[in-house]
Amino acid sequence: MHSAHTKIALASIPRAGLWARMSHPDSHDITPALTLLMAVGCGMMVANIYYAQTLIDTIAPAIGMSPWAAGAIVTLTQLGYGLGLALIVPLSDLFENRRLTLIATAGTVIGCIGVALSQNAPLFLAASLVMGICSVGAQILVPLAAHLSSHARQGRTIGLVMSGLLTGIMLARPIASFVAEIAGWRAVFFVSAGMMTAIGLTLALWLPERRPETRLGYGAILASMFEMVRTHRALRLRAAYQSLLFAAFNLFWTAAPLALIHRFHFSHGQVGLFALAGAGGALAAPIAGQLADKGKMRATTLFALALVTLSFLAAGWAVALGSVIAFTVTAVLIDAGVQLNQISGQRIIFGLSSEARGRINAAYLTIMFVVGASGSLIGSAAYQYGGWTLAASIGAGMGAVLLLLFMLFDRKA
Repeated sequence: MHSAHTKIALASIPRAGLWARMSHPDSHDITPALTLLMAVGCGMMVANIYYAQTLIDTIAPAIGMSPWAAGAIVTLTQLGYGLGLALIVPLSDLFENRRLTLIATAGTVIGCIGVALSQNAPLFLAASLVMGICSVGAQILVPLAAHLSSHARQGRTIGLVMSGLLTGIMLARPIASFVAEIAGWRAVFFVSAGMMTAIGLTLALWLPERRPETRLGYGAILASMFEMVRTHRALRLRAAYQSLLFAAFNLFWTAAPLALIHRFHFSHGQVGLFALAGAGGALAAPIAGQLADKGKMRATTLFALALVTLSFLAAGWAVALGSVIAFTVTAVLIDAGVQLNQISGQRIIFGLSSEARGRINAAYLTIMFVVGASGSLIGSAAYQYGGWTLAASIGAGMGAVLLLLFMLFDRKA
């Protein structure tokens, strides 16, 4: 009899409410299904700022941009993402998270359609900026997942959700290449608009509500971000590591397609296959989460920085020798190193304050994207000036600087 009453009670709860109760930290942990939904949502949202990365040689002449300035196609979208991180993500500590995510998703759909329809550089770049700003819905979902998870499994949950986000980053390039080869580059953004509409409707049905307890105003919320950066040394260090590493990552994925097209005479479809292989680096995210739960963040960081540095050196050698296989391996290793450092860093910064995870994540990622966005411009300019050898050398130099910073400033407590 009791079982029957329980079934009736559960049946009367809306789906989103049921998932919220099942996923609340007081009931021990977030459900696997909700974790998967949030991972897929993150991946689909953040992919929008990377679709153009392997298509700049096609998009630039279509909208009247020179090869030297083509890196701005990706850079402006990422700067928009950084702006959204600074101004929108902190609102997740102030307003209900589900509604904020859905508004951002709708804005992304509008940006994608604007990009697809634009006929000149100003309109394209304006729509790209909107698309970048609104794609930060992904970074509202990541701290929300941390809130819904138990402390003991928080690193693993972050790792799983971030693996979805990172898979979206990695798959964005091959998907864009394949679709562009079949139907042109504009179709990439029309398809994305449709996919974002679908994920928005799914999140509207299933994502639990979360109402933050913060009573600060918006201005105070933004000001507290600067205070957190000033107060928390760990936040400053992790932001410095990941921002320079992200710049190297963007440099690689802007210059590598150019090397494949001009040095190896790849088609866009073949560049897509290369990028698809590179997506294997996203598999490092769950591993990084498990290592973080075991307190291995510092060792993981050291390994990640060394891996990226050595992989850039190997990538320069691989292209010089004409080895596509070796070049592909270095792409996987560079991506893996970036993911290892990212997850370790977020596990550390989310532990600084449970009440301010949205703001802490916003500060960390704003620094990361504002600095990291320069990598696309550096990559395209370096390739135009000195080919892949110069681009790879700059990437290795970035990794070496990070290793030096780590050894000088990151000591065990």
